[in-house]
Amino acid sequence: MLKEWKGADKPEEEELAARLSAAREKFARQQMQVKEKKLPVLVLVEGWGTSGKGSAIGELIKNIDPRFFRVASMEEPTPEERRKPFLCRHFAKIPEAGKFMFLDSGWMDEVMKERLRGDMSDEVYARRIESVRRFERQLTDNGYLVMKFFLQISHREQTKRIDSLLSGKDTRWRVSQNDQWQNRHYDKCKDTFDGYLKHTNMPSAPWYIIDAKSKKWTQLQLLETLTQGIEIALNNSSMAVPLLQNVFPLTKQPLLSEIALDKTIDGDEYKKELKSLQHRLGELHNRLYRKKVPVVIAYEGWDAAGKGGNIKRITGALDPRGYEVHPIASPEPHEKARHYLWRFWTRLPKTGHIAIFDRTWYGRVMVERLEGFCSENDWMRAYNEINEFEKELSDWGAVIIKFWVQIDKDTQLVRFNERASTPEKQWKITDEDWRNREKWDLYEQAVNEMIQKTSTAYAPWYVLESVDKKYARIKALKIVIRELERVLD
Repeated sequence: MLKEWKGADKPEEEELAARLSAAREKFARQQMQVKEKKLPVLVLVEGWGTSGKGSAIGELIKNIDPRFFRVASMEEPTPEERRKPFLCRHFAKIPEAGKFMFLDSGWMDEVMKERLRGDMSDEVYARRIESVRRFERQLTDNGYLVMKFFLQISHREQTKRIDSLLSGKDTRWRVSQNDQWQNRHYDKCKDTFDGYLKHTNMPSAPWYIIDAKSKKWTQLQLLETLTQGIEIALNNSSMAVPLLQNVFPLTKQPLLSEIALDKTIDGDEYKKELKSLQHRLGELHNRLYRKKVPVVIAYEGWDAAGKGGNIKRITGALDPRGYEVHPIASPEPHEKARHYLWRFWTRLPKTGHIAIFDRTWYGRVMVERLEGFCSENDWMRAYNEINEFEKELSDWGAVIIKFWVQIDKDTQLVRFNERASTPEKQWKITDEDWRNREKWDLYEQAVNEMIQKTSTAYAPWYVLESVDKKYARIKALKIVIRELERVLD
């Protein structure tokens, strides 16, 4: 794109000033429309070193309400951030509905630095490009406006700016080693940038190349393009998104009604196996930490199926410094105002640690689907989005173990009544649990569809027969141990 790009002619000063004033006024008006329509806007400003990214953002935000935007400068990832998936720190920055996020560099800059330094193989680069495309498409599919700008300057202009900044003792700090490296290897960088821009230029999130030689001209191009994008997004906010075909390998799973629930374990055998398996899991946890392998264990299941007790037997074997359990309830307002996967991206473990989710991202295709908390287009799209999310985790190196804790309707009723009649257990039963029970058949249909469409080769579902809770606990421990041994050995 950079190689073929021809910048528009800069207007005369009088025309430039008039258009700039009109664009600023339009942008200020649009901010209130963005707030009212709850449109989240992510503005990514990339470009050459010394192209003026920071000052361009500074000019953009001058005339809008500071309560409704944030600005972030994405520096080199910290050691802690490097222990999370590549997209994690970028996903964490996405704005709430009705607000703006301006990023001074982002995922392009991170990928380009590693690529140009020679720290990234062709295979890893290809995966990163695919990750970026999925990330940006998921945002736009879920109602985000993603505006991506690349500030372009010539080699001569960059050299001039670097020399000028270095000549002043109060400005030379603004020139980084990376800026100077870019300038020395301008053609190589241009080729690499060009490839990235081509690979990530999508109809839903296109790149806009900005002629950044003049400050006012840069500002006018940014404002006119941004306001045009906002105008289109506000007019198209209710459009449905086409569903993508699943491209991930699926594992065949039985329907819930086909699973026998008569499996039991003797009390003495349970105690013996529990002790032995927990000891083995504790050993594996130490190896996980040493080898920096991240683990994600996801629990879904019927109310009163025994998820909590099952999780307790897993964590009873682990070093408390190396795991965290995330009980997932209804989203908080700030979570509900973002992409539904945001609250899970921000809870991922770092390498060598274990994250256990009591309820998960699958709420999108169960409770949110059946209770009408999202549109049909939203939950139908979610199967593919979830498979993509888990593929990101798998490519990162995570072990993903997903449990569905299964009981029958009669067993649930017995446990509900026991909870209701036992004072110390009454907190476990709510009116919502009883209401959900009335929709058992609808939930079972949704769960069957969920398992069939999201049991992938890299993140398969395991059903735990939990009429006998002890049997389910032992089965879960055995599966976790088997999967960890497979990766560690």
